[in-house]
Amino acid sequence: MKNQMNAFDNITKPDLICFSHLRWNFVFQRPQHLMTRIARERRVFFFEEPIFTDESAPRLHVHQDGENLYVATPHIPHGRDEVELNATMKELLTTMMESHEIVHYLSWYYSPMHLKHSYHLTPVVSVYDCMDQLANFKFAPQELPLLEQSLINKVDMVFTGGFSLYEAKRHLHRKVYPFPSSVDTTHFAKGRITREDPSDQASIPGPRFGYAGVIDERIDIELLDQVAAARPEWNFVMVGPVVKIDPASLPRRPNIFYLGGKPYEQLPEYLGGWDIAILPFARNDATRYISPTKTPEYLAAGCRVISTSIRDVVHPYGDKNLVSIADDAATFIAKAEAILADRQGYDAWLERVDQFLEQNSWDKTYADMWQLVQGQYIIQNVVQPSAVYGTQA
Repeated sequence: MKNQMNAFDNITKPDLICFSHLRWNFVFQRPQHLMTRIARERRVFFFEEPIFTDESAPRLHVHQDGENLYVATPHIPHGRDEVELNATMKELLTTMMESHEIVHYLSWYYSPMHLKHSYHLTPVVSVYDCMDQLANFKFAPQELPLLEQSLINKVDMVFTGGFSLYEAKRHLHRKVYPFPSSVDTTHFAKGRITREDPSDQASIPGPRFGYAGVIDERIDIELLDQVAAARPEWNFVMVGPVVKIDPASLPRRPNIFYLGGKPYEQLPEYLGGWDIAILPFARNDATRYISPTKTPEYLAAGCRVISTSIRDVVHPYGDKNLVSIADDAATFIAKAEAILADRQGYDAWLERVDQFLEQNSWDKTYADMWQLVQGQYIIQNVVQPSAVYGTQA
């Protein structure tokens, strides 16, 4: 078996086509962490959702972002109906595969919406990495649940972004594996030794409470507003883009600061200047199955954390007393006051954090995922050669 897996990695070197609902340059998270690691060994083509333009003809913009990693963005003229759109997307995908001579490949899905123009593909292994319950998100297409079931029926294995999602999906496919959010500890640990604030944070006095991530319908803006109103001497730093909600709906107080999106490389500098990091998520359909990547990132940066009772934060982070849990303003304030007063307990807490994070790296998650992919390849190409599709003899 070891020699067979070596053949998978060292001889066949299949390319990988990743179909994502997230744009490569939006926020650096799960797809980017995994695809950059996969690209160390093979070509990766990151196929995005379309951008609609006033151009007269469709085109596919492909640019290289690092060795072996290609980002493909379809540009589609406005006004095409669903049938025309799917046909155009399929044509652009085919053009990309032909121009880059993609013959022996794996398919890796983050969005079922891409199935409409890729159903004809014949990968050697296909994966659905279900990082979120997208059907529960704001503005999700009505057809998404049916497309997801079709995708699950088609792929060889399903990965989930947390244990809540695993429980929801495990009965839908015979090969479902949970892979909760991981962390690049070395990167975020820079926040523990940062000595200079970014310019837009430097003038904000402490104590500082910080959030880094997308600001959308998942944020409990009422909770944020209530805590900020009750403790005007505390300052709240919100780092991240505002999407899918009206920015005017966000609470506006002298002690709430919206700094916008920041590059992944700069995040440790911001986290290093916070007294407490927060996960102020609402408890709604959009957050029912999330496993926030921010949780281990905050911890790796040495930040004490307060979160609402998101299931995949409560278990295991809350259970292990690594993160404090608060769903209302009074509890949040009490937890924050206790953390701010507990300076002597920080070192013991940080030691427990580091012990937990040792087994929670993106390198380990990638290695465990890839071992499963290798095993599936061997089953389909060696153990059961008649089941092989889309390969050359």
